[in-house]
Amino acid sequence: MPLRTTYAQGTPNWVDLQTSDQEAAKAFYGRLLGWEFNDEPVPGGSTYSMALKNGSEAAAIAPQTAEQRGRPPMWNTYFAVEDVDATAAKVEAGGGTLFTPVFDVLEFGRMVAGADPSGAAFCLWQAYSHIGASLVNEPGGVVWNELITSSPEQAVPFYQELLGLAVTETELDGEKYTMLQADGTDVAGVSQPPDVGLPNHWHVYFAVDDIAAAAAQTPSLGGAVLMAPFETPVGQMAMLADPQGAAFSIHQPGA
Repeated sequence: MPLRTTYAQGTPNWVDLQTSDQEAAKAFYGRLLGWEFNDEPVPGGSTYSMALKNGSEAAAIAPQTAEQRGRPPMWNTYFAVEDVDATAAKVEAGGGTLFTPVFDVLEFGRMVAGADPSGAAFCLWQAYSHIGASLVNEPGGVVWNELITSSPEQAVPFYQELLGLAVTETELDGEKYTMLQADGTDVAGVSQPPDVGLPNHWHVYFAVDDIAAAAAQTPSLGGAVLMAPFETPVGQMAMLADPQGAAFSIHQPGA
């Protein structure tokens, strides 16, 4: 599959993990997903570790900030926007919360972090030199982003207004499933929280070649299997947690 070079407004374009043990997380995901890392120093003395698969950027792992220490580590989903300042100005008016002012990330882009009305955190990214992940939809890369929320009636209209997303409904295994569309393309989903104690959040799915092998390997790497592999109309899925407790899912497409 060709490498990604652009993202339409409102499309999830990047994920990163802010964790309590950066080196341990790198070891876990490196073995599970086949990542190598390029450590980039950032202001303040910390390191932003770019995760590479076959030399292409797939995600990143970073240390938690001082304010985040003591909280469960989590994966962050970023959305591509054309004007982050103008988009951020609509967050609080729509019932959301801003965690930071808008700021530049060196020459790479301009961003802001916040939460939707249901409490799910997200980031907005206006690209300069870094458009987001170049490797997606193949093993080692992000294959799907899903808003897990107990309040879709609040959250979905928020993203429609904030990012200009369209909403469609489909059925998966007889259950209604909400799709978010950017520029006519399905880019994310919305679902109710599973019964595994997770708060409202943007959930990340990574593609794998062999989901059974990946799930079986996870405990030996220090992680946990929250939901064992199960069949869906779009392939097999499983929900895992890394050794520091960050939840994510893996996906193996069906035939």
